[in-house]
Amino acid sequence: MVGKSELSHDMTEKIPPRDRLLAAAAELFYRHGIKSVGVDAIAEAAATNKMTLYRHFASKDELVSQYLKMAARDADCCWARLEQAHPGDALAQLRTFIRDMADHATGTRGCPLVNAAVELPDKDTQRAASSKSTRSPGTRGWSHYVRLPVWQSPSCLADELNLMLEGARVTSQSVGPDGLRARVVRISEALIASHSRT
Repeated sequence: MVGKSELSHDMTEKIPPRDRLLAAAAELFYRHGIKSVGVDAIAEAAATNKMTLYRHFASKDELVSQYLKMAARDADCCWARLEQAHPGDALAQLRTFIRDMADHATGTRGCPLVNAAVELPDKDTQRAASSKSTRSPGTRGWSHYVRLPVWQSPSCLADELNLMLEGARVTSQSVGPDGLRARVVRISEALIASHSRT
């Protein structure tokens, strides 16, 4: 857990309190789960106090909502980077995304947006976690590729790839990551080939 002592004086001077609070909340929520992290821990990790936290966020729910929106923006940036790296080559973008997600699945707790949707059954918070602005990056990104004419059944391919990646994230946590990356890439290539018109 990030502690107050781990933030240098220079960092606390240069980074505005709201940004420090969001960064601390993001790390703690992702590492420990949203429900198990209290505002006291977030304030301490951000080298501030509860009064400052509530000055910037009316409630923990509002902080959670901002965390999820930040995670969604990060996911959008991922797709933008792929488009820049492989301009005009959607298949290369898709394959790069799959390989990146395969790496991600073997060393992390999975997608923060999916984790939040699973962890928060409460209707109001769940609505924020599953809204259009905070859907999982796989679900959001596939929409670009399902419009391409190279697939026999584009929406089916998108569903199958997304299901496979979500399964890989769960498998990594429940069974372990050994050999998982290679299997994810192999299964993805098989799915792509099975839906290709060429």
